[in-house]
Amino acid sequence: MSELVVPTPDTAVVIPAKDEADRIGATVTAALKLPGVDLVVVVDDGSADETGRVARAAGARVVRHSRNKGKAAAMESGAEAVQLLDEDVPRHLLFLDADLGETASAAHALITPVRVGAADMTIAVFATRVKLGGHGIVVRLARDGIKRLTGWEPAQPLNGQRCLTRAAFDAAQPLAHGFGVETGMTIDLLTKGFRVVEVEVDMAHRATGTDWRAQMHRAKQFRDVGRALAAREPAIKHGKEAIKQGKDAFRPRP
Repeated sequence: MSELVVPTPDTAVVIPAKDEADRIGATVTAALKLPGVDLVVVVDDGSADETGRVARAAGARVVRHSRNKGKAAAMESGAEAVQLLDEDVPRHLLFLDADLGETASAAHALITPVRVGAADMTIAVFATRVKLGGHGIVVRLARDGIKRLTGWEPAQPLNGQRCLTRAAFDAAQPLAHGFGVETGMTIDLLTKGFRVVEVEVDMAHRATGTDWRAQMHRAKQFRDVGRALAAREPAIKHGKEAIKQGKDAFRPRP
């Protein structure tokens, strides 16, 4: 009988959270059980409820923003906290949404390709898609923009469940603002030659509804994704032109 090999701890989980007291405990508990995970950092991004207290009780280290700064800022704060606790070898970073609950246990599939060196960043593709209240406008905007700028067409471009090496995270700095962070990170890493792979996982989070608050959330997403794409388009266009000019310079003259 073969023995179960437990990976040496090499991964930290970072969970941005705002007003998620009802789900953060189960998410942290599941994350702490992931093979090779020895640290979970929850960034309480200006919550008005007991998110921080519940996360700490479940075993997470908690970083608190006194006011809401947005997802990108929360990710940066979490990564900084992990770096302070890293020793000689930096941990891989696994970013998870706060509302995954027990399904966070499936995130091991995101860690493995990064751990074995097969990918620099993995992005989750949920096997079971929850029907969303919107019409996929923001998803199409992100997917089309990533394809236009990199040539790669992701299945779920806005999925926040991602594992990446510290080197890849550092290369993605500065992160795009707010909800544009996933789109910007994907484009920046692909254009810098990092390997990005989508991985199907059996995970699920709370679906966005159709009320006024949900519509405002989608409007902010659309705005932030649009800004992330607009900021990267000129730089990528300039890079492509520079490459073309370089090739032309070495092309034999007739």
